[in-house]
Amino acid sequence: MEKPARPAYSLAIHGGAGTINRADMSPEKEAAYRAALDTALTIGETVLKNGGTALDAVTQTITFLEDCPLFNAGRGAVFSHEGKNELDASVMDGRDQRAGAVGSVMTVKHPILLARAVMEKSPHVMLVGRGAEQFAAENGIELVDPKWFYTEDRWKTLQKMLEEEKAKEAAKTGRIPGKNPDGKFGTVGCVALDGQGNLAAGTSTGGMTNKRWNRLGDTPVIGAGTYASNDACAVSCTGHGEYFIRYVVAYDVWALMAYKGLSLQEATTQVVHQKLKEKGGEGGLIAVDQNGNIALPFNSSGMYRGYARPGERKVMIWEE
Repeated sequence: MEKPARPAYSLAIHGGAGTINRADMSPEKEAAYRAALDTALTIGETVLKNGGTALDAVTQTITFLEDCPLFNAGRGAVFSHEGKNELDASVMDGRDQRAGAVGSVMTVKHPILLARAVMEKSPHVMLVGRGAEQFAAENGIELVDPKWFYTEDRWKTLQKMLEEEKAKEAAKTGRIPGKNPDGKFGTVGCVALDGQGNLAAGTSTGGMTNKRWNRLGDTPVIGAGTYASNDACAVSCTGHGEYFIRYVVAYDVWALMAYKGLSLQEATTQVVHQKLKEKGGEGGLIAVDQNGNIALPFNSSGMYRGYARPGERKVMIWEE
C-alpha cells in the first residue's frame, strides 16, 4: 500500500480485533459491520476533502463509531463486573504531541470529545472517573444517563461470563490471569493525515467484558494505545490492552521509524507480528505515516478496519 508521492489526505479506521470468525458471522451481520465502517470512512474523508484538519477527521469519525452499537465504544460498550459501562478514550495531535485522555467515565456520551477537551482546555493529559465527568460538565460536553450505553447483546455476554465464573469457583479453579474473555476486542480508532501534512490519532473503548477494580487498558494510555507525531506516523491500537501497555506498542512503531529508519510497513509488522506475538499479545493497529502510507496489521483471526485516500477506499474484516 506504499506510494511515493504524498496523497492529499490519508485516513484509516478500526473497529476492533480478535476472534472474529467467518463461520460465526451471518451475512446480515457482516453487511452491517461493513456498512458501518464505510460510513465512518465517509465521515472522516469528507472532513479531509473539504480541507479540514486530521484532528477533526479523527474525532468526528470516532464520534460516529461511539454511537454505533456494533462496536465496543460508547453505545454498545461492554459491561464491567458490576454491570456498568466504563469508557476510555484518547486523542493525540501530531503537530506538537499535545494529547488528551479519559478513563472510567460512565455518563459522557462521546468520550473522544472529552479527551479532546482535556487536551485543548486543561493543563493535563489524563482525567478519570468522577473528576473527568465534572470536567465534562464544566466544558459543555454532552452527558447522558448510563442507560444510553446499554445493549442487550453486551449484557447477555456479561451474564454468561458471570455464570462461567461461578462454575469455575465452585470447581475451585480460577480464570487464567490476563486471558481475553470476550473473544474479540471492539475498540474503535482512527488515524489521519490532512492536506497540511499534519497527523492525528484517536482511540475509544468500553474495555474488557467483566473487568474489575476500574481497570484501564491501553486506550487512554498515550504511547500504548494512541500516538501521533508529524515526523513519522499516527497510530491507534486495538487488542489485549495489558500487552499493549507493557510494550508501549503505539510509541514503539514511531520509535522504530524515528530512530532506526524503518518504513511504516516494516515497523508495524515487527511490532504486531514479531514482538507482540512472541509475548502472547493479541490484536492489531492502524497507522498512517507522514507520506500517507497506510498499515493495518493484526495477529488475530480478524480486525474490523478500512482506509481511504483520493480515489482509493477499502473496508475489510479478515485477510482480504
